[in-house]
Amino acid sequence: MAVSVRSWVANEGGKHLVLMLWLGANTWLFLRTYLLYSTGQQYHYLYKMLGLGLCISRASASVLNLNCCLVLLPMCRSLLTFIRGTHTVSSRKTRRLLDKSKSFHVACGVAICLFSAVHVSAHLVNVVNFSLSYSDDFPALNLARYRGEVRLPNVSNHDHPVRSASVLFPGVTGVLLVLILLLMFISSSYCIRVSNYEIFWYTHNLFIVFYTILMVHMVGGALKYQTNLKAHPPGCLRTNQSNSKLQDEDLVQAEDDDIRCREDAHFEPHYPQTWLWVSGPLCLYCVERLYRYIRSSDPVTIVTAIRHPCNVVELRMLKKDFKARPGQYIVLNCPGVSSFENHPFTLTKCPTANKETFGIHLRVVGDWTDRFTQLLLPPPRADMEILPMVQQRRYPNDGWRGFRLQRLYFVWVCKEIQSFYWFAELLCALHKKLWQENRPDYFNLKLYVSCTESLQRMSEERYRPLSSRLLVGRPKWKMILDEIGKSNKKRVGVFCCGPKSISKTLHRLCNSTRSSGTVFEFNKESFS
Repeated sequence: MAVSVRSWVANEGGKHLVLMLWLGANTWLFLRTYLLYSTGQQYHYLYKMLGLGLCISRASASVLNLNCCLVLLPMCRSLLTFIRGTHTVSSRKTRRLLDKSKSFHVACGVAICLFSAVHVSAHLVNVVNFSLSYSDDFPALNLARYRGEVRLPNVSNHDHPVRSASVLFPGVTGVLLVLILLLMFISSSYCIRVSNYEIFWYTHNLFIVFYTILMVHMVGGALKYQTNLKAHPPGCLRTNQSNSKLQDEDLVQAEDDDIRCREDAHFEPHYPQTWLWVSGPLCLYCVERLYRYIRSSDPVTIVTAIRHPCNVVELRMLKKDFKARPGQYIVLNCPGVSSFENHPFTLTKCPTANKETFGIHLRVVGDWTDRFTQLLLPPPRADMEILPMVQQRRYPNDGWRGFRLQRLYFVWVCKEIQSFYWFAELLCALHKKLWQENRPDYFNLKLYVSCTESLQRMSEERYRPLSSRLLVGRPKWKMILDEIGKSNKKRVGVFCCGPKSISKTLHRLCNSTRSSGTVFEFNKESFS
């Protein structure tokens, strides 16, 4: 199926632009640091001792600093929500990019894992090179006690206590960082998040320990740079040194420049700089978490709990000073089930001027929802500890207010016909209202029952508008989009809330070429 350039740019352009900028920043930072350590005069003697291991370890460290800085920003959800609703963010494409913040968080996390492996491997090579390339001329650079020592120095050895500490502290903190990162990476897998969400939650909250260790990881000064370049140019002839003792490259440089050293080379360890990268985002995220906690401190009163067919429960709730608009979501936390487990739910009923209650529909499909509904049914007490943390999206007062929806196509696919009863009353009321306003074509409704076994009909008289639009089987998405494209020549927004299989199909079809030339903008339900 051919890809439409206009549709691809509308759906993928912004995302790929950000991806290319991110990859470009990582590549530039890696190459810049690599060249600094391979050609920089202050690292001349250290590079001669360690070689490529030095350049790769420091270049990967720079990339790690960048991504450890960026990985926290997409998780500042309240801040992103505020930015998304301000007047300065008026572009629809920008708002859709902010909805993909979780994907950027995952990308940064993968980059951290990959470059951590590169960083550790390069330092293992450095340990060997420190031993094999032991320097008699510049003992301050050595970490090994003698040439050929490939094991770490013995801490109990009193000959080099400072040197032992300079290796031990970065080594121990490095091992701890790798272990924490490994735990966070493994627990982030889909199977663990689905089977036991609390493992994912607990391990991810180790980020505080991870960042604390990361900021002090470089304390100890295992790698040193030369400070007196003017008095001791790299490769110069020392007073007690003959030309025969110089390596070929240094000999050529010394003979060409006729340079003699005025003093011995002095070396100093690097001042830790990781904290400069991560302290700002870390403080911002901690403030974000504190703000969420304060916002969620007011308890919620559950007004009504209604059991629907197909193991679905509808909750009607009330919270002081709560405002929301259609399309928003809330995050529920129930201490009676789990104090640390949070689950997002899209609002299916928003508070209005007449009714301040808001509602959600939740399907009992896991251990958390099962325990939660057991607390609710029989009817819950008013003092039940359910503390929702609300992610409110602010809508800008710009061109969106003047935007008028011309037509709405609603396609609902369910396995069982009983599922349609969840919103049957609402759909029938909307159908009746539009007929009374003489706008019957405004709302186009299609209901699909995918399971044909023991098929039933919605025989109730009040549900006749739904039963006449009930179809058996799965929708032919290409045909549906082609039909919509012929009636709407410019731009159509597609919003998907469902399984990944349907989402992938619609995403691919929205990017494909159509004879009508209509651009389909694909959107998927996101709790980022």
